[in-house]
Amino acid sequence: MMRQLCRWVMQQKPITLSTMVLLALLAGCASGAQPTPSARQPTSSAATSAGASVALPNFSHIFVIVMENKEYGDVIGHSAAPYINSLARQYGLAANYFAATHPSLPNYLELLGGSTFGISSDCTDCFVNATNLVDQLETGHKSWKAYMEDMPAPCSLGSTGDYAMKHNPFAYFDDIRQNPARCNQIVPLTALNHDLAGNAVPDFVWITPNLCHDMHDCGVSDGDAWLQGFLPQILTSAAWKSQGVIFITWDEGSSDAGCCQIAQGGHVPLLVISPLGKPGFTSSVSYDHASLLLTIEDAWHLGVMRDSGCACTAPLADFFI
Repeated sequence: MMRQLCRWVMQQKPITLSTMVLLALLAGCASGAQPTPSARQPTSSAATSAGASVALPNFSHIFVIVMENKEYGDVIGHSAAPYINSLARQYGLAANYFAATHPSLPNYLELLGGSTFGISSDCTDCFVNATNLVDQLETGHKSWKAYMEDMPAPCSLGSTGDYAMKHNPFAYFDDIRQNPARCNQIVPLTALNHDLAGNAVPDFVWITPNLCHDMHDCGVSDGDAWLQGFLPQILTSAAWKSQGVIFITWDEGSSDAGCCQIAQGGHVPLLVISPLGKPGFTSSVSYDHASLLLTIEDAWHLGVMRDSGCACTAPLADFFI
């Protein structure tokens, strides 16, 4: 309620004396409102919560897996997710990680483009003419591929069966969707088996499970079982063993919990799985989807983009030795 009241007051124009008095009385309004993020300079290192400067590893490969619609407590410490919790105990867990907004699609756009671009629905015709992580990767000479479970063929647009376009942010950016070479880098998940076996895994790998395996239409136990069956092929691969990292997160929660001036899409889990990470580490630093994007950008010196360039956004530096 306080946040909404603050926003209403800030929107009154012109600002009258009575409005100024009301602003003064609203203690905490400045922290509750969503100010315009201040700029952040590109950097190859990040300050940890303790103030030390820690360079992010130059990862050989980055894997991003996005699950669906679960709050932190729905997964972490829950008996329905024994495999996920074993990963959290063995590798890295962000205890204060937050999604951007609701519903699903704008969170995916935040992860790939550093903004929700004003989109507030799961629309399938709301395309975005803007730069994105693919532009940064290709400029930085990094290969990439997006693997979509149950997508019928490369560059398939629209939803079918348990494949949902709203969980494929690559299809929304004009310079990916309208570029045949790029669009054909969005492929069915089955292609990953071939790429792993042939030691042909791209530098950046995005993985979207289907609507059941990502926990959207099925339970936590279904997603946990899928990860237990799927993830070992990556964990045993040369791509991950040779300085790789896997980030597993959830697009949004069921609450409006947030942090970092930008995020208000719920408190969700983030697992950081890397041979370069601190074993059994739990971070208490506040992070959001822009933090994950920034971590990729900083590790590979790609520059920053929109929300990842906000001074309020911190990279996931404290997970690494």
